[in-house]
Order: sequence, then C-alpha cells, then structure tokens
Amino acid sequence: MTHRFRGLYAITPETSRHSTSLQDQVAAAIQGGARLIQYRDKGADSSPRRAEARALLDVCRVAEVPLVINDDLDLAAAIGADGVHLGRDDPDPREARQRLGPHAIIGVSCYDQLALAAAAQAAGASYAAFGSFFPSTVKPKAARPAPELLTEARKRLTIPLVAIGGITSQNGALLIAAGADMLAVVTGVFAQPDITAAARAYTNLFPKETPA
Repeated sequence: MTHRFRGLYAITPETSRHSTSLQDQVAAAIQGGARLIQYRDKGADSSPRRAEARALLDVCRVAEVPLVINDDLDLAAAIGADGVHLGRDDPDPREARQRLGPHAIIGVSCYDQLALAAAAQAAGASYAAFGSFFPSTVKPKAARPAPELLTEARKRLTIPLVAIGGITSQNGALLIAAGADMLAVVTGVFAQPDITAAARAYTNLFPKETPA
C-alpha cells in the first residue's frame, strides 16, 4: 500500500460553518495531518465549482497532498486533479482510468457490498470505500454495514479500504482495528471550531509509521 492511503481522508462540506475560505479550511485540515482531500460539491453551476476546485488543487499541490473530485469525471479531467471518486451512477473505473491516466487515484463507493468492491478492484480502482458505518448527517439514508465488513474485505481485497459515515475521533479506532486504511470524514473535521485540531485527533488514531 502506498504511503498516501493511510490516515485521514478529508472530504469538503457543501456548506461551511466557517468564515474562512474553503482553501484555508483545507489547508488547516492538511496541517492537522489529512493525507487525501476530496472536493465534494453537488451544485449544478459548473463555473464556480471549477474555479473552487482549481483553487483547492493549488493548495493541495503546495502541500503535496492529492486532490480527488467527487462524482465528476469531467471536472477532474478538466483541472488535472489527482483522481476521482465514483458513486453508484458514475462511469466505470476503467473509463476513469482511461481519461485520467495510469497514476490517477480512482476511488469507488461500495456501500455495504463486497461484490461491488471486488468488481471495482478488478476494474482497476485504487481504493474501495464502505459505509456509512455510523449515523451521518451527510448521508442519513446510506447503507449501514457493521465494522466486520472491513475485516472480511481485508481478507478478500488487496486495494486500500476507506471507511466513511459518522466517524468521530472516539469511534474511528474501531474501524481501523477492523481493517480500514483511511477514515473519510466531513463534519468531524470541517464543522469543528478548530479544523487543524480536529484533523489531528483523527490522525493520532493511526499507529505512527516507522522508517523502513
């Protein structure tokens, strides 16, 4: 597993509780240890989204942290993002790989279904995301797998596993122990008064890496 697929995966909110720009908020999350950033905005107006995504890409490039675009392969390709995260109704991972290149990060939402994850891996996905493991205000009607799904997925898959949904710094360790390589978080980071401190609380859940 590559170094970048271990730790906090910070996903941007669609509405902010902070007065600072989204770029500053993402920079704060990276300062707290976020290893991967996902830009998530379901808005229909493409021009502001493209401008904001480009601005976030600049922040991530400076910090050498990859930026992935949620559910929008066209936007990811247009700005030269590091990858895309695909949901149920998005293109096949093979198409995303063809458009974004061999080194792009291609993530796939697999909900509570190991079969989807196996298919995603076979199609060249970079990681499989499962959840929502806990109640989530972002996706209140999402599937609710048990943490044991991660343990079973770890036995069957070789790609990294991402856990998402209602994850806090109190319950996140359970998912890491079950097999999660990354914890994907929105509210637990970006809705907190101190984004850097919130991100660091998740980062500290992961065992410290030792030099090879």
